[in-house]
Amino acid sequence: MATDFADLADIPEEPMKGSEAAAIFLMLLDEAEAADVLGRLGPDEVEQLGGAMFAVADVSEGQVSNVLDLFVQRARARTTIGFSADKQIRGMMEKALGSDRADNVLSRITPIERFSSLEALKWMDTRTIASVIEHEHPQVAALVMAHLESGVAAEVLQMLDDDCQADIVYRIATLRPVTGDALDELERVMLKMVERSNSAGATSRRGGPSEAAKIVNGTRKTSEQRIVRGLVKLDKTLARTIEDEMFIFDNLMELDEKSLGALLRAVENDILVLALKGAEEKLRNKMLGCMSSRAAQSIQDEMADRGPTRLAEVQEAQREMLTVARRLADSGAIMLGGKGEDYV
Repeated sequence: MATDFADLADIPEEPMKGSEAAAIFLMLLDEAEAADVLGRLGPDEVEQLGGAMFAVADVSEGQVSNVLDLFVQRARARTTIGFSADKQIRGMMEKALGSDRADNVLSRITPIERFSSLEALKWMDTRTIASVIEHEHPQVAALVMAHLESGVAAEVLQMLDDDCQADIVYRIATLRPVTGDALDELERVMLKMVERSNSAGATSRRGGPSEAAKIVNGTRKTSEQRIVRGLVKLDKTLARTIEDEMFIFDNLMELDEKSLGALLRAVENDILVLALKGAEEKLRNKMLGCMSSRAAQSIQDEMADRGPTRLAEVQEAQREMLTVARRLADSGAIMLGGKGEDYV
């Protein structure tokens, strides 16, 4: 049957995805305007939009109209109250208080806007970052790495000298809010890299045990163990905190049945009952599934007999199970996973 092209005109256009709509809108701008927009985005966003622009290079007139309608709708939902707000607020303050008193008040309440070369790090390859910070003070290296994504920071960390890795992770975990003088010094160091990358951006407060744990988690198993041993020498309490952040009870879900069975056999029954009371249902069912039906029923009966249990007791039991899991992993009895490239 012959195609009726008139009927095709009545077929509704497929709704555009967010990235596709943004790509079409960008392509309607001239190069300078589009470049200004792209310059305000991050690497992942630029890459996503770039791919979308290739994908929507051939669009219908109806799709373009839909994108423009969408833009108008969203633009109408926004206000201009934030435009030039700093000038408006200063003007009100000066009229109400006078210039000197207004300056005094504004100096205390105006948000600090500090643009830093650290934003350029996300556009750099790991080898370049490592080459820049390897000769700097470990505190500077720690602050730089705390501003990286954990996976990127892990790669950079492994490129640095083995002897300084634990020290840097320790400093990341114990980072405090950075003073203005320290930021000035950091800026001076980072400008060396900016001159090569021709980029700049804003700083942010990062660091802490969780950030340090994510970075160490991204390293190879051998590197991870060496770094943790180094951290123990620097600060046992902090090392334990970072280890707790690196491997939590829910991670036991990643164990295969053989490893999980070995762990359950190594844990005392009372500890297991307490730990399972606070476990997610999916993890609890997986653990019970690794036991005989008789043993699983016995555990379930004990959990029911205990009734309400203090959260602190449950958390302590789960920590004890994790300690046993780490010990078994260190001895090679089980595999915790997450570092597949180290297994052959």
